[in-house]
Amino acid sequence: MISQKAKYALRALAALAQADPDEPMLISEIAVQQSIPKKFLEQILLDLKRSGIVVSRRGKQGGYLLLKSADAISFGEVLRLMDGPIAPLPCLSQTAYRKCDDCDGEHLCEIRHVFARVADATRDVLFNTTIADAIEGAGEGTQKPAQVRELLTA
Repeated sequence: MISQKAKYALRALAALAQADPDEPMLISEIAVQQSIPKKFLEQILLDLKRSGIVVSRRGKQGGYLLLKSADAISFGEVLRLMDGPIAPLPCLSQTAYRKCDDCDGEHLCEIRHVFARVADATRDVLFNTTIADAIEGAGEGTQKPAQVRELLTA
């Protein structure tokens, strides 16, 4: 299950991706449009800024803009940034590998073998689905995966 923080980050990025690329969006605009608590959104946008996904502008014409294009921001990148490792088991993590405490040997572990397939399939979807894909898939009559639409609208 993804965290509320990750879900809000994806929704904020979708809002920025659908906005005029030359017009920064105010935090308050994003918060109202996406039903995200403003204080929580401020923290999320700071994390996204530190990672080089968005940029902020100060002043009267200030706000947030995408620094990377929507088709270059994957769901996997955002989830990993917000929630940490994506793998269902620590021994399958690509970024925070750790041997399971009760492990007698990874090559003999039936559980690991099954969840390795789950992890591979999950990474394949998450790292090959972008914010742009999700926006395209949110329109009526499109054939994008239902899971992508659910992540942004749930």
